[in-house]
Amino acid sequence: MQTLTLDQLRAATQAGGIASVSLKAEGAVFVVAVATRNGDNGLLVTTRTKEPRRFADLHKAMLLLRAMGIATVQVDATRWNPDEAVPGTSRPDRSAAMKRTHEAAAHDRWFRAQVEDALREADDPTTVGIPHEQVMAEMKAAIDRTATRATGKRAR
Repeated sequence: MQTLTLDQLRAATQAGGIASVSLKAEGAVFVVAVATRNGDNGLLVTTRTKEPRRFADLHKAMLLLRAMGIATVQVDATRWNPDEAVPGTSRPDRSAAMKRTHEAAAHDRWFRAQVEDALREADDPTTVGIPHEQVMAEMKAAIDRTATRATGKRAR
């Protein structure tokens, strides 16, 4: 049995090479099986893993197929068992990505609050400023101390 990605199925459909499409039950999910005009059978697979593309929701499967120009679909519910666990619903990669997104959003909120506090402090007339020359002299002294410790020589 040949495998087809979404792009391949779309291209075969547009070229008129698909004879029929079936949604076949496998436990609690459905897979898309195709018959081509040259007599080959195929199965819709994911692009990355080449595993059969599974649909727990027939509505989503139909929306996808109709968007590709497939209007007639047979449904084979012979092996349908809605009480069976849906395979592959755990997505640790998405979980980790969402965690990073939430952490980044929290850091962004913290950073923006820090900037707002600094701007408020800078606008406060009672804040005592430090002259630029003094800050630069202190920074040069700190750099010189660090360079001397690291190399034993003074920085230029």
